[in-house]
Amino acid sequence: MRASCQRQAPSATVVTMQDENFLSQVPAASALFLREAEVRRGIEYLFFGHGALWRAIDARLAEHRLGRAHYRALYFIARAPGITISDLLALLGITKQSLGRVIKELEARDYLTTRPGGRDRRQKELRLTPGGRAVEAAIFQQLRDAMSRAYTHAGQQAVTGFWQVSEALMPPRERERVAKLGSEA
Repeated sequence: MRASCQRQAPSATVVTMQDENFLSQVPAASALFLREAEVRRGIEYLFFGHGALWRAIDARLAEHRLGRAHYRALYFIARAPGITISDLLALLGITKQSLGRVIKELEARDYLTTRPGGRDRRQKELRLTPGGRAVEAAIFQQLRDAMSRAYTHAGQQAVTGFWQVSEALMPPRERERVAKLGSEA
């Protein structure tokens, strides 16, 4: 068997932080990373990491009587002030009816405003109110803390790899949308 095909022994990384010691249980990726076991492991990390990230903010969402769909809308409107409803629909990948309900609730709570579009008066542009910005920022703080801890534990090279894998999972059109987020803010 050639050396490049041999599976390396798993290794753990110890990262010492001020408040805690973190021992990663993630083995080094195999040279055979396209095998089913490795692909399944990656999918499992996506499922469980995504779930843990959202659970980190569920209590704060409940305090504000918001659901995850509300926060996703607040987040993307904060990242792209003036985003149109049709562009937000494309980003979120939800139905017009679902987004309509979320927008109506956020507007009723004075978290966002709608106004006719600058280029096309038939379009509605969405912007957060000061109250909406405050709620989004408070909830984002928890997401930022969770992501910052994970990034610190993993290191710069792993973060870059995470971004590259995440980007490669997206269709090209969505990659362009994601790249533009925050550039107008």
